Amino acid sequence: MSWELLLALLGLLAFVVLLLYFSRADGDLTLLWAEWQGRRPERELTNKVIWVTGASSGIGEELAYQLSKLEVSLVLSARRVHELERVKRKCLENGNLKGKDIFVLPLDLKDVSSHEAATKAVLQEFGKIDILVNNGGRSHRSLCLETNMNVYRELIELNYLGTMSLTKCVLPHMIERKQGKIITINSILGVFYAPLSTAYCASKHALRGFINSLRSELTTYPGIVLSNICPGPVQSDIEKNCLTTDITKTLGTNGDQSFKMVTSRCVRLILISMANDLNEAWITEQPFLLTTYLCQYTPSLAWWIIKIIGKKRISNFKKNSNTDDFRFWKRKRD
Repeated sequence: MSWELLLALLGLLAFVVLLLYFSRADGDLTLLWAEWQGRRPERELTNKVIWVTGASSGIGEELAYQLSKLEVSLVLSARRVHELERVKRKCLENGNLKGKDIFVLPLDLKDVSSHEAATKAVLQEFGKIDILVNNGGRSHRSLCLETNMNVYRELIELNYLGTMSLTKCVLPHMIERKQGKIITINSILGVFYAPLSTAYCASKHALRGFINSLRSELTTYPGIVLSNICPGPVQSDIEKNCLTTDITKTLGTNGDQSFKMVTSRCVRLILISMANDLNEAWITEQPFLLTTYLCQYTPSLAWWIIKIIGKKRISNFKKNSNTDDFRFWKRKRD
């Protein structure tokens, strides 16, 4: 056998192995490489002051639990104080922190006038802010022409303007210290798009653009890291609480969540991204991961696929308007 043929066979084998690996991947390849060979959160996040918004449920709540097992100081923010206190109690029961290490700080992201005072409260409590995790937000499910403008205003004010405002309040402190991390939990729908989510996609695309543009303004501060973290479907209450055609109406149920990523796995990958200073990370399983790559590198092909998905998604939603509308993927995967 010639060397050329041997090299060709080895290359083909490597390509097949990569395809098999990618078919089971639950994050982009840079993120998974960081998980394998990168820095560990258990070392990189030690002694950090970490402020998590949207900490009363879902990804934010799980972030609190996993961070509480490290040597950190936690600030937990959301609107529902009783839920924050519940999360704090569970952190103290199952984590390695003491009461003085967790600061419950009620916060309404839409009330931008309160953000400066909230930032000062954190600095007064812990003296610094090493990491801000912008996790607060909300989703929606309805057709554009059936959706009132108040839903669009709500999501832009909450997902985009609220997050931008808090970032602007915390950033001067990080610039003064010449270090810090702003981790923004965006969405896969901030990279590509889908029907029934026009308001949500618009807010998340705006947020991704803001963070990426802001990062380009901070090149003289290499110690400040801005990250867009983009999860796909994750097991949480986001569907139950998402808006529909009006600001007074919510979906009211989480539906079938069996096809979604387990929240603990998603959060572990977020911590990996945080520890390795990734500018952007995609955290999702197939077929959403492949679709994200196609949107990034072959948008015309991606549009053809999303058009097919979109028809099924709309049909499924109309038939089962009170359940999750991506569950037809679970049947395919089974």
